[in-house]
Amino acid sequence: MLTVTQIQKAKANEKAIKLTDEKGLYLLINPTGSKLWRWKYRFDGKEKLMSFGAYPDVSLAQARDKRDEARKKLAAEADPMAQRKAAHHARRVAAENSFETIAGLWWQNWKGGRSERHANDVLHTKKPAF
Repeated sequence: MLTVTQIQKAKANEKAIKLTDEKGLYLLINPTGSKLWRWKYRFDGKEKLMSFGAYPDVSLAQARDKRDEARKKLAAEADPMAQRKAAHHARRVAAENSFETIAGLWWQNWKGGRSERHANDVLHTKKPAF
């Protein structure tokens, strides 16, 4: 198993280095010096790779916790990486469907038949202070 001391003492080389922990978790040390947590796993017979962040932003204990959570999802026969992508997509869609975004799209369509000054006045109208 990997220790914090080993992580701190590890230095970058000309080639990327992998410091393995356990259960597929490892720390990838790039030639640039960045230290990135990775977890290698298999789903439906295919090897996959999931990242957990950069060290020291994500500590060894946090990386192990994230790995354990992902292993639980894998044990429930769900691909943890696919779930992460689906959640990210849902957040992006929710942001795209915000009032501000929809109002901006409406304004782009509406301003065509209006004068530039009037269109800008409508765009920059402040809400009343009630």
